[in-house]
Amino acid sequence: MVTVADVRRFALTLPRTTEALVHGRVKFRVGQIVYVSFSRDEAVMGFGFPKEQRDWLIGGSPDKFMQPEKSDLRYHWVLVRMAAIDETEMRELVLDAWRMVVPKRVASAYEENAQG
Repeated sequence: MVTVADVRRFALTLPRTTEALVHGRVKFRVGQIVYVSFSRDEAVMGFGFPKEQRDWLIGGSPDKFMQPEKSDLRYHWVLVRMAAIDETEMRELVLDAWRMVVPKRVASAYEENAQG
């Protein structure tokens, strides 16, 4: 099972990422834009994801992914059960969410450095 510590270790390697504790919940963000957030019990991770593709993602793995709270449906956001993902999938979800909130040139530079 992936933990918040695993996510932290990876997320803080992404340029411009900071960690914040807001109302008892761990969040990772770029500037003021949150791209990953945890439930208070850290069993569920919310992450940025295109809302146009949300039903497809959840429908493909309803045991793993969930809709966000009703008040958050307007946002590009999905929830995942931490116990249902491994390290590789966590990295993909976090990286894709981060890409949504940074300038394209920052994401491109990161990709070039990661490959090089």
